[in-house]
Amino acid sequence: MIGIKKKEDIFYKMFVDFAGKIILAGEAFQDLVHNYENVDEKVANMKVLETECDMETHKILKSLHESFITPFDREDIYAITREMDSIVDCMEEVANRFQVFEVKVIKPEAVVLTDMILQSIRELETMFRHLAEMKKNSIVMEQIIEVNRIENEGDVVFRKALSTLFREEKDPIELIKWKHLYEQIEESIDSCENVANILEGVVMKYA
Repeated sequence: MIGIKKKEDIFYKMFVDFAGKIILAGEAFQDLVHNYENVDEKVANMKVLETECDMETHKILKSLHESFITPFDREDIYAITREMDSIVDCMEEVANRFQVFEVKVIKPEAVVLTDMILQSIRELETMFRHLAEMKKNSIVMEQIIEVNRIENEGDVVFRKALSTLFREEKDPIELIKWKHLYEQIEESIDSCENVANILEGVVMKYA
């Protein structure tokens, strides 16, 4: 994306900036899951990053409220912003629950799903960088398809993780803990797909 030509195009830049913040949160969450040490410090950092993303959300919504002209439907901008915020909210929720539940060891399926979250976020960031060009090329649609592919793979991993959990876990408390954790991790991936699906609708309306 080269420059900002019109006032309403500032939304494209804000989405790119927001996606960059979400990548930082995704990388921090991935580090927590892959390198499960100094947990209290890493969980506190996730809260800081989640708060920064909240600020990005408020900035976009404030601009939306103050703008008479937007690059595409206001309802779509609002929905995209809320779903982007949900991606980080779910990751921060999981990080917090690791601490609250006193999780000692991260299950391998959680590692795989976490990697999928970050992969999806990076695809979204690429998508936003090219969103202003959606009438000129197919990059945005290609990224949408890729995010959907990752989410489908995530569904398979999630279902296998639950199946393994209910088959092998004998401690009912541990079962309840990890069922909740898996669901929250999977919800973060779902939020990435929700962003992509809303953007697909935008492309279909305006490309």
